[in-house]
This record gives sequence, structure tokens and C-alpha cells, in this order.
Amino acid sequence: MALDPAFENVWDELVWRGLVHVSTDQEALRALLGGDPITYYCGFDPTAPSLHLGNLVQLLTLRRIQLAGHKPLGLVGGSTGLIGDPRPTAERTLNTPETVADWVGRLRAQVERFLSFEGDNAARIVNNLDWTAPLSAIDFLREIGKHYRVGTMLKKDAVAARLNSDAGISYTEFSYQILQGMDYLELYRQYGCVLQTGGSDQWGNLTSGTDLIHRVEGVSVHAIGTPLITNSDGTKFGKSEGNAIWLDAEMCSPYRMYQFWLNTDDADVIARLKVFTFLTRAEIDEYVALVESEPFRRAAQKRLALEVCTTVHGSDATAAAIAASEALFGQGDLSALDAATLRSALDELPNATVAEGAPVAEALVATGLVASLSEARRAIGQGGVSLDGRRVESDDVTVQGTLPGGVSVLRRGKKTLAGLFLN
Repeated sequence: MALDPAFENVWDELVWRGLVHVSTDQEALRALLGGDPITYYCGFDPTAPSLHLGNLVQLLTLRRIQLAGHKPLGLVGGSTGLIGDPRPTAERTLNTPETVADWVGRLRAQVERFLSFEGDNAARIVNNLDWTAPLSAIDFLREIGKHYRVGTMLKKDAVAARLNSDAGISYTEFSYQILQGMDYLELYRQYGCVLQTGGSDQWGNLTSGTDLIHRVEGVSVHAIGTPLITNSDGTKFGKSEGNAIWLDAEMCSPYRMYQFWLNTDDADVIARLKVFTFLTRAEIDEYVALVESEPFRRAAQKRLALEVCTTVHGSDATAAAIAASEALFGQGDLSALDAATLRSALDELPNATVAEGAPVAEALVATGLVASLSEARRAIGQGGVSLDGRRVESDDVTVQGTLPGGVSVLRRGKKTLAGLFLN
């Protein structure tokens, strides 16, 4: 990871990459980021056992600013995670303290992978439970709550949306913005932190902190809100219902992550290269030309998938995912793949569990590659079916699970695949 040397100031690179949707004073921020090292932070709430692609925007932004010589604080919200920021339409389900504590550990480990903990600007991980837990309710109201005006809090987008919904909003979630504001104040006092980054949908919470510090300490601090990443058709990016692209390999395999990026639309791929990779402006300009002149080669998508998957999962896991992708689509040896990668790849395909020795025709029906046994037999007779990379010559061929991990791969035609697991 390295900054683009074409930019003298990391602020200019952040702007070029489209990472500044909203911010406090831009001229002051440019001077701040181009000057002596500052301390800055971003918070991550443990409302799930893993971070996702939306969080990756913040992790990479933290790293970019650190590469410019500044000192990052990665905050994992052991206290705010017990509440969760308000959702647009309904109250969150509150997780147990034990669950949140476990998730804090998981998220901390993920954040640590993206930052450097060496040198003069070494990163530090902090937990807001450390300063929130000892605080009594009375102290919280007297020392922090008195600085907030309810009218201002009601105008925050997340709160206003909930007030206008049938569900309303509880005091618990209403108080979230005060807790996040208190975090910024505490980090300012402990570490001299003067910048917070976050998603633009968190802008109300970010400015809660800047306003509180100005009111209590009489100083101006800063915030940057990155844009919410959406697809060119306006749909939510990387977090479809029940199908989020998580950074934890057990929740989202490297193969699945690689395929996700490989399937990026031409209209989105250049913007994704800017946000999610460290490729320079000159390198990205080359892909702009390739997308326009040779979109069928999908060179930009392949580079995007390679870069992001390597950043998140490492080069070995990425190489295994690429090998699996190529082998499944006829450009490599299926039997040479490692069992875990192959199985995770088959999980992303239509698949079925069949008995060892089951006829291929039955397996074709079970996986949904054909609608009936008669259609399966016709496909086999026409030479359009293969099993584990070999053409099926007759109805007598059976499934044996000959690939690593005792699985099999069915293919109908050139590109229609399915996985077979044996019971």
C-alpha cells in the first residue's frame, strides 16, 4: 500500500478518489492533512461478528491518511455496540454484553490488519467501553447531556426518519449521537485527536462530536464523511439482504469476494478502483481506456478483484480463488485445487447433495441444470454434459466425488455449472 506520488497532499488524493462527500472546512482540512502529524479516528461498532465492505471504505481511508504520516486511532465500540446507531425504520435487537464483547475482539483483529503499528505514527486501538463503563448515569447527564439541545438532536436525519415512522424511536437509540460525541471529546482529551472520518450517513453523529468539543473545549476539530457506495443503478452496494460481503473469510469466502468484484459493472468499475485500491491515477487512467476500448476483456474488473481480495485475504488465498475460478470455467485443473477453496466455490454455485454412485442424469435434475430425466438424457446424448472436467459419454456414468474434498462438478454446455456434495 502506498499513496500516489502525483499528489502532494493526501487531501487532494482523497478528493480525487471521491472519498469526500461532506466535511468541515475544506481549506482547513487540506492545511491540516498537509502539515505536521495529527491524530485522527474512525469508529466501528460490533453489531455483527465481522466488518463488511462499507467498513472497508473507512479502513482504507484510515490507512491512506496514516501513509501521509498521521496517527490513526481505530475505535471499536464496546459501549455503543450495546446500543447501535438508529436504523431508518425500526429498533435494533439488542445483543447480550457477552456477544458484544466477543464481537469487539473479532472486529479489533480485523481493524488491526489494515493499519501499521510501527514507527512514529503507529496506530492505536481503543474501546469506548473503557471510558463509558465507569461513568454513572447522573455524571453522564451532568457532564455530557447538558451540552445537547433536544431540538437540534431531533433534526438529525436518522432521528427524524424514525420519528416519522410507525416504530418511532426509543430513548436508547436517541441517545446514540450523544455517546458518539462523547467519544470524540474523550479522544481529543486523551490523544489530541482532531479529525474523525465516517460514512456520510453518520454525519449527524460526526458533527455531534465536533459541536461538543467546540462547546466544551472552545476549539474547532474536523470531520470527513465519505460517500455511501451504491451501484450505478442506485441499489445498495455489497450488503444485500442476508447476503453481505463480509471481511471474515468464514462468513464470506475469498472465492465469493473475488467473484463479487469480478462481476462489477463497467459503469462502476473505475469508481471502485479509486475507492478500494491503491492504484495510482496514471494506472487507473489506463483502465479507463481499456473499459472504453476493450470492455469484453474485463481487465479492470480482474485487477479490481485481485487488488481488493489480496488486501483483505492475502495473496495466497487470492491465488487459490483465481485458480478455482479459472478451473471451474475450463481454464485449469479442477483436481489441483485445494479442498477448502473448491468447496467454498461450489457453495456459490447451484448445488445438491447426492448419494455416491448416483447416476449423472439424476444429479443433473437434482441441481436444477435440467428439468427432467428425459432432458438430462438428451443433454448427455448430445455430448453437452461433463463431470469433473470430463465429458459424460453415456447414461451409465455415476457420481463418485473424485475431486479434492470428495466433491464433484457438473457442467452443462460451456458456462452452466453446479456442485455436487456426496452423503
